[in-house]
Amino acid sequence: MPNTRPSEIISIMLYISLLSFSPGCKQKATEPPVAEKIPHELTTHGYTRIDNYYWLRDRENPSVIEYLEAENEYTKSVLRHTEPLQERLYNEIIGRIKQTDESVPYFDNGYYYYTRFEEGAEFPIYCRKKGNSDAPEEIMLNVNLLAEGHSYYHVSGMNVSPDNRILAFGVDSVGRRKYALRFKNLETGELLPDQISGTNGYVAWAAGSRTVFYTTQNEVTLRSENVFRHVLGNNPDDRDLVYFEEDETYRVGVFTTKSKEYIMIVSSSTLSTEFRYIKAGSPSDSFRIFHPREKDMRYSVDHHGNKFYILTNWDATNFRLMETPVNSTGKDNWKEVIAHRNDVLLSRIEIFDDHLVLSERKNGLTQLYIYDWQDMSGHYLEFPEEVYTAGISVNPDFESDLLRFSYSSLTTPNSVFDYNMKTQDMILLKQDEVIGDFNPENYQARRLYATAGDGTKIPVSIVYRKGIDPDGSNPTLLYGYGSYGASMDPRFSSVRLSLLDRGFIYAIAHIRGGQEMGRYWYEEGKLLNKMNTFTDFNDCARYLIDQNYTSPQNLFAQGGSAGGLLIGAVINMRPELYRGVIAAVPFVDVVTTMLDDSIPLTTGEYDEWGNPNDEDYFHYMLSYSPYDQVSRQDYPAMLVTTGLHDSQVQYWEPAKWVAKLRDYKTDDNKLLLYTNMDAGHGGAAGRYRRYREIAMEYAFLIDLAGVE
Repeated sequence: MPNTRPSEIISIMLYISLLSFSPGCKQKATEPPVAEKIPHELTTHGYTRIDNYYWLRDRENPSVIEYLEAENEYTKSVLRHTEPLQERLYNEIIGRIKQTDESVPYFDNGYYYYTRFEEGAEFPIYCRKKGNSDAPEEIMLNVNLLAEGHSYYHVSGMNVSPDNRILAFGVDSVGRRKYALRFKNLETGELLPDQISGTNGYVAWAAGSRTVFYTTQNEVTLRSENVFRHVLGNNPDDRDLVYFEEDETYRVGVFTTKSKEYIMIVSSSTLSTEFRYIKAGSPSDSFRIFHPREKDMRYSVDHHGNKFYILTNWDATNFRLMETPVNSTGKDNWKEVIAHRNDVLLSRIEIFDDHLVLSERKNGLTQLYIYDWQDMSGHYLEFPEEVYTAGISVNPDFESDLLRFSYSSLTTPNSVFDYNMKTQDMILLKQDEVIGDFNPENYQARRLYATAGDGTKIPVSIVYRKGIDPDGSNPTLLYGYGSYGASMDPRFSSVRLSLLDRGFIYAIAHIRGGQEMGRYWYEEGKLLNKMNTFTDFNDCARYLIDQNYTSPQNLFAQGGSAGGLLIGAVINMRPELYRGVIAAVPFVDVVTTMLDDSIPLTTGEYDEWGNPNDEDYFHYMLSYSPYDQVSRQDYPAMLVTTGLHDSQVQYWEPAKWVAKLRDYKTDDNKLLLYTNMDAGHGGAAGRYRRYREIAMEYAFLIDLAGVE
């Protein structure tokens, strides 16, 4: 049972009576499940809420599993007539994927590393070649073999030791993002006996190739809170704790700098960071604080030569770049390298011996700027399209004059380039191949601007197949996220072609809460400004309707996780704007979740949403929380998805939301809940399995739109 707390009066007897209650729902063969109402009182700041579906939190209760399975059966029955369409969509989607494929190799410490896929295989094969691309292939890890017999399997954190002999990697076979660390001898092919559970899947290698540093998670909240040191060959139970993060609003990580000379521990909250460091060649040393944490000050650190380079928002809302000697890391010693700019967000740097590369955001688009260290002269890379995204890729070699970067747009498949920073020559190394008759010239991408209620211009990226008339009849899918400062870049998706080729317009609303327009864009979409995120999205929807791209009868909306919160909020506020919506793993029970600090992510999210133990934040959250604001009105058709093992948004949030909507809504529109019983927040694992769920979602939209 979840912990009780003074701010909540819990109906314990009703909860206990549920444990012997079965079944968890009432249902006829072709009717939606009806979840039993078990009143549960929650009182906070003198305000009492009755939660009839609180009982769905108990994943160990057979009635809960029965209810979720009944919802799955109902969803399947309602969508049964679309199964031929789902199969066509699935075959279309995977038919565009180059079955036998591999990534562009990158060079690091004497080896070329790459990932390849074999035809029909679900999982990647990680490989390398020594010295040059013509050398014999070494298969480091064939995940297809490891995944045999598992319904879910994911590998992360692939990291080779400095002496090139040992591969460290993390394995999650549940979907809850709790990884077991494994180590493989790349010379003998043997897995070492060292196995460490409960980690985030990543290690930082010390210089001697025998010592690693890694983080472990709190068993209840899954907060990364410990950093341990482990020497290969020793009993993992005898590990050394080198750091424990006491502040429950912070999470920790550990990594090696690009120079491989320092090990860094980073403690991070939404608004503040703190780094600790040791030399990689002295793994038994105690970590030293780089600069003590300060409220509302974020910084990140990299190293080169005799200096550390610091990207920080100290007196710089959009961040600036500083440098400091390696033996004087406190803020008083920092010297400015790149100044703050009001109209440009400095989001990332890449350091080379002769050049410095900046990744920036301006007017909602990413830009790459190249500096020459000698005279600090520089230039931007030129990109050919109105709507695009570009990003720094893997560049482990300081001495290289080549910048590896990626580029894509709503009409251009992901492309990998090498750019010579001295000669300014650019070479296309690979563009993802879309199998079939795809031609980018058949599609049009545009950047539009909707006007929010307060006069703010909100960017909207759209793409559609040429030949569409703006007569209001076009089915349109509007996507949004709008949280954590995450920018939704206009990238290419071959999957999306299945909608575009059926006459859909696809649109991305770059709403406040992201960082597309700079750090202030994020600040205006969080905490007590969060409502801007939702009204921005509805204003973008209204704009597309007013400009005759679509109509309320043809407009659909989609979002996932915090974007699922967005979907829940906007349909409570303006349900008449949308024909149908898809809410994936939606964070919809905001107040109850944020009051429960035993749930993963809760305490670390206070700077994003606010702490509901503060009365002002409580009432503000309550005003938009989708679960709490469900009302007796018509709602659009809805498809809601979740994963039983989700560690980010617990399955019971969407399950409770759907149950309450069934009770309150006054329409006959479809309301479907699908729970993947084998997966977590990221959905099904594997190269192709995930497309089964996407095919179901697309069939739901196409069927509602009446598209043949």
